[in-house]
Amino acid sequence: MEKFSKVKELLASVEADAEKFYSAGNNAAGTRVRKAMQDLKVLAQEIRTEVTEKKNAK
Repeated sequence: MEKFSKVKELLASVEADAEKFYSAGNNAAGTRVRKAMQDLKVLAQEIRTEVTEKKNAK
């Protein structure tokens, strides 16, 4: 659950940058959004692996 909490925190932290990019066209904010999405992808893959391992251990 710790990694899932990190996903929620990451999404909350990038929300302002996403708004700046899509509404104001701020390219630097877009770069931060892209980095956050890459971090989110990595976390999601780690969670998937963890769930699969736990499921198969039963």
